[in-house]
Amino acid sequence: MTNTKPLDGQVALVTGGGTGIGEAIAARLLQEGAAVAVVGRRREPLDAVAQKHGAFPVVADVADAAQARAAVDAVMTEFGRLDMVVANAGGHGFASVEDTDDAAWQASLTANLTTAFTTLREALPQLKQNGGRAVVVSSLAGLFAGPNVAGYTVGKHALIGLTRSLARDYGRDGVRVNALCPGWVRTPMADAEMDQFAEGAGLPGREEAYGAVTANVPLGRAAEPAEMAGVVNFLLSADSSYITGATIVADGGAHVVDLPTIAFDGVV
Repeated sequence: MTNTKPLDGQVALVTGGGTGIGEAIAARLLQEGAAVAVVGRRREPLDAVAQKHGAFPVVADVADAAQARAAVDAVMTEFGRLDMVVANAGGHGFASVEDTDDAAWQASLTANLTTAFTTLREALPQLKQNGGRAVVVSSLAGLFAGPNVAGYTVGKHALIGLTRSLARDYGRDGVRVNALCPGWVRTPMADAEMDQFAEGAGLPGREEAYGAVTANVPLGRAAEPAEMAGVVNFLLSADSSYITGATIVADGGAHVVDLPTIAFDGVV
């Protein structure tokens, strides 16, 4: 008797798939039975994910339309179909408006918004054909504003608008698109931010920095990449078949905290 898995016969494309959340998503979808193409600009981490998890590596800068199209074509050549897209690539935009020049502004929008827009546009014919699903990885910065991250904040907010537009326009084609807004997740990028924060704040190290940034988070910790992968897997699965255009927040409860009442903690 053959044991089937929920995503058997399905094919996924994951951008930013070489590290962090993207790698964890690829690993989880593979465990669920899907074939997974991991896409990114650097071959070395993609090859590492391919060797470790069994993913199909595709080197491409998906902010470029021709390369995004070539990535989709590579998936079609390898697997013959495409059912799921996870637009996870991002970064850049860590400065205030006043300190963001034109080049940095464009880089932030390219990294955080154009990568998702172009990938999904090129994948839509296949998603429409197969009743496909997509998850756009935004951020808690897509709902709120942190200090001195103007480009990143604007790009992540815009991803929620992109998600809603796609859900609105292509729902009648059977395509579902949802956004995920993670809080702090232990990824190489976050680790680097924690190291920098620890140095600037005079903290002993990375763990103390993570402790400081999650001190007022109800669950009191940062997430692991696998936890975000679990949410993405749900949004791509049949269990979420009537969910589209939604913004799913996975931040340990940070977004429910009323900032003006933090001072009351432990007092009343």
